[in-house]
Amino acid sequence: MDFDLPDEHRMIRDTVREFCEAEIEPIAQEIEEEHRFPDEIFDQLAELDMMGVPITEEYGGLGGDQLMYALVTEEIGRVSGSVGLSYAAHVSLATKPIELFGTPEQKERWLRPLAEGEYVGGWALTEPGSGSDASNMDTTAVKDGDEWVLDGTKQFITNASEAGSVLVKAVTDPDAGYDGISTFIVDPREDDGFEVTTIWDKMGLNASPTCEITLDDVRLPEDRLLGEEGEGWTQTMKTLDGGRISIAALSTGLAQGAYEHARRYSTEREQFGKRISEFDAVRDTVVDMYRKTERARLLTYRAARRYDEGQPVTKESALAKLDASEAAREVAEDAVQVLGGYGYTTDFAPQRFYRDAKLMEIGEGTSEIQHLVIGRELGL
Repeated sequence: MDFDLPDEHRMIRDTVREFCEAEIEPIAQEIEEEHRFPDEIFDQLAELDMMGVPITEEYGGLGGDQLMYALVTEEIGRVSGSVGLSYAAHVSLATKPIELFGTPEQKERWLRPLAEGEYVGGWALTEPGSGSDASNMDTTAVKDGDEWVLDGTKQFITNASEAGSVLVKAVTDPDAGYDGISTFIVDPREDDGFEVTTIWDKMGLNASPTCEITLDDVRLPEDRLLGEEGEGWTQTMKTLDGGRISIAALSTGLAQGAYEHARRYSTEREQFGKRISEFDAVRDTVVDMYRKTERARLLTYRAARRYDEGQPVTKESALAKLDASEAAREVAEDAVQVLGGYGYTTDFAPQRFYRDAKLMEIGEGTSEIQHLVIGRELGL
């Protein structure tokens, strides 16, 4: 459904859909089984000018808005959760903050190659001991002359093993609480002391690398500080407002893909002399899958439009992310059930959607954290 989308948005969505069906869908299961990051797919997305959709054209982006970016993310998620996750992390977490908070020099040096798709980026917030309490971090950045020296460990960092730049959160003032956290631009290829120590095997999304990284006496020049010292947590909250919309869009795409497989199978598969979609139990299940997917899409698009209007979206993005992530998991589970034994095999996509969808309820704030955020916004 178009939801009164502008012509340009529909054109971009349709172009990306054609690309995803032609180039990503045929290899989606293969790259998952091989645990392979598909460089060629991201090169092709760069050729389509999709690696910096919501980034200004001045620095190599497409100049689109959050809604357009959500549409692109949804279409990628419709065929591959792994590609969608790496794409969303690259745009929302690694690229957008440099546009929002960087100097002109930082934008030219670091934003442009990300937006043009020269390489993917990463964003390092979570630590082994922090979990949902992301502000409780041990990674430090200490000033030494005209350099910053970073030490610490970051956990569950998407794209870190493939990234050309990673935005690292570190404590610069241990006594200042939230106001003592800052953001630094690290070059994994050039900065000594940056090491990817683990690439995790996961329940799903294995074509999107999830890494543990260590920073051991990583020395950075002063111009690698993003924004002002002590602004890191404020930047994080602003980043997550947009990032949660992208995860909602990715979740909607996963739900849409799972629904489409179940609907198609239910109208083709025959049992007891008729299509299984004619049985009340199957029909009602597929209808509920459709309902949940459409609801998730409406909440996601509403949040994206509010973001584009410059309105506060903390509540709306959390609500969209909460609803869409749960819808993705529920719809994917139902898709496996509709396909029965076939749904449990890797010859059919629903099992992959089911495994991929679970992370949507965890990443960028668990469902429990979304309830906390929404409750706070409601004054509860």
